[in-house]
Amino acid sequence: MNSRLILIFIIAIISNTVKAQTADIVGWVRANGNPIAAASVIISGTSLGKVTDSSGKFIFKNMNFGKYKLKVSAIGFEPSQLIFENKKLAFPIKILLSESNTIIEEVVISGTMRPVSKLNSPIPVEVYTAAYFKKNPSPNIFESLQMVNGIQPQLNCNVCNTGDIHINGMEGPYTMILIDGMPIVSSLSTVYGLAGIPNSMVKRIEIVKGPASTLYGSEAVGGLINIITKDAASSEKLKIDFSSTSFAEFNADISSKHQFKNSSVLLGINYFNFSQRRDINNDNFTDITLQKRLSVFNKWNFNFKNGIKSSLALRYITENRWGGELQWNESFKGTDSVYGESIKTNRAEIINTTRFNATTNLDISYNYHFQDSYYGKVKYLANQQVAFVQLRWDKKMGKHNLLAGIPFRYTFYDDNTSGTALPNGENNPGNSFIPGIFLQDELQLNEKITLLSGLRYDYNNVHGSIVSPRLSAKYAVDNFNTFRLSAGNGYRVVNLFTEDHAALTGAREVVIKSALKPERSWNGNLNYSGIIRHSKGFVNIDVSAFYTYFSNKIVGDFLTDPSKIIYDNLAGYAVSKGFTLNTDINFTNGLKIITGFTLMDVYQTDSDADGKKIKTPQLFAPKFSGTFAISYLFSKQKIAVDFTGRVNGPMYLPIVVNDFRSVTSPWFGILNLQITKSCKTGIELYTGIKNLLNFIPQNPLLHADDPFNKPGGKYWDDNGVARQSTNPNSYSFDPSYNYAAVQSAKLYAGIRWQIK
Repeated sequence: MNSRLILIFIIAIISNTVKAQTADIVGWVRANGNPIAAASVIISGTSLGKVTDSSGKFIFKNMNFGKYKLKVSAIGFEPSQLIFENKKLAFPIKILLSESNTIIEEVVISGTMRPVSKLNSPIPVEVYTAAYFKKNPSPNIFESLQMVNGIQPQLNCNVCNTGDIHINGMEGPYTMILIDGMPIVSSLSTVYGLAGIPNSMVKRIEIVKGPASTLYGSEAVGGLINIITKDAASSEKLKIDFSSTSFAEFNADISSKHQFKNSSVLLGINYFNFSQRRDINNDNFTDITLQKRLSVFNKWNFNFKNGIKSSLALRYITENRWGGELQWNESFKGTDSVYGESIKTNRAEIINTTRFNATTNLDISYNYHFQDSYYGKVKYLANQQVAFVQLRWDKKMGKHNLLAGIPFRYTFYDDNTSGTALPNGENNPGNSFIPGIFLQDELQLNEKITLLSGLRYDYNNVHGSIVSPRLSAKYAVDNFNTFRLSAGNGYRVVNLFTEDHAALTGAREVVIKSALKPERSWNGNLNYSGIIRHSKGFVNIDVSAFYTYFSNKIVGDFLTDPSKIIYDNLAGYAVSKGFTLNTDINFTNGLKIITGFTLMDVYQTDSDADGKKIKTPQLFAPKFSGTFAISYLFSKQKIAVDFTGRVNGPMYLPIVVNDFRSVTSPWFGILNLQITKSCKTGIELYTGIKNLLNFIPQNPLLHADDPFNKPGGKYWDDNGVARQSTNPNSYSFDPSYNYAAVQSAKLYAGIRWQIK
């Protein structure tokens, strides 16, 4: 009996001793005094990992005593490692992350629709953080993207300053713009919607060059730009950014965060005002469009008790812009006495993402875009609404990462032109329905080789069934060198609307010559990314060779019959091919160099009446373009110097018959310099100069002194025929000859203040 009691007593002692050898590992992840939600915390050498909650907290239950190496990473921040000894009464761990400046080594979502480090992504994705764009601050995303290699914000009109985004030389309609992974900016809104996205709401921007329709559907033909907005939980309590320029441009960004028990909210307000009439080239036209813009952004993050997480973002933007003859005012709107282009925009957006569990997500978005505008005497009234719903499921099964989705997209478009009218004049708005389904499998064969395959099926109520496949392979030589080979198909269904108002004046019948096929593209991309580490820092390298073939381009014929607009697929094809290099060079002494260049050849091939092939270069597609950002930090003085710029080679421009202007632009560069001083109080002071070389394009407007082409005037007789004495070349007003903004060198200064 005594022996049994002794045995029980020994077992109890051993049990208590074993129990005493474990403890919870608890910690918080923060940056700039703010909690970092959704940070990944992994115990090196094990399969154990946690994701931080909205307060930045993580916990590993009942861990044995001993030393552990924790690896921490979060999107937009430099990864960190910490060796921690777990013992009885261990203090909670505090892990501080620093904001990432690198454009290559990042965590990305856009390539596979799931968070993965850039080095592990089988799809080449470029990442640019908000810190990168601060090196040359601009009041909106459209202007900021000029800092990105291979991306060209292209102004299409020298009067109203409309623009779109070109990827590797392809026109704006072939670039898909996403906000938080959802198709918010498209079709009509690409013309002015990009200018209304303030930098204050941007956490990072991800770019995929090449077709991405397998995951994102229509419009992702040439590539996509995914604008990831800030997370409410990890934002600053208060952040203010005021700036002005020597042109009397004023920009204000104010954001504030509030934390509640199970939710957090971020409110951001952006206001931009430019009201000065400038005419440095003396053509009696404004060089820069006058603008007043207000944007309000509100984002909520919810953490429900049942484990469901949800984010809801709302944005409203209103803008009033005009350009034209210097003496223009509102009283001349719609008249033919003084020329002006006036555009008033009202836009509302809703974005919601709900994560029900570890595998299931629901995405919902809606946007309303209303445009009330006058182009000279032509009124253009347009309304577009886009609704999007998508159910996503992702799960890791052995070596497979499976992703499936059921998306549905509805687009409504209406305007006051004959483009949305029946032959009898009755209004006929456009309604597009695109339900679909996609499946993707990411297979990790071993530590070095990963294969990704995907297939998407969409049904469009106009074009019918559309199938989009893609296939990618990644080979990791080691932890620092990776090769990727990818091929994919993109498609674009076209809304039959246009802003060529001169062509749409009068009663024109819209004719679809044949059953329109969706525009298609096939792309091949070979990519290498690597890290070279040395005693004084490191170098990130990203190199790609690309080839994209486009077919079925839909064009509108306004010339064959003046009473009709005839839409048909182009018989020929287009090609975009080239080579791009990005480097990110960091030194421990505070010097950082980010630079890159793109060599490309973009053209369109068609046949003439005799069947002979005709090769036409793509407009606004320079064979060479390059960007750079050279930064140096004087750490003791807390002063940063940034020298940034963009260089463009010659590009083909739209000229008219007997045009005296060159068919190609000259070599030119836009260089900028900025100095930033950081203070202990959380205040940053910055000042700089844009366009250091004072480059100004020549002759942006043709026949600016007769913008209405009036019959019976100086240049045209009563029948509208050009007078040989004053207009021998039959020139008419044209604002489309554009390769750079008409802006001379300008100074700017600003102040940033944040409460963490």
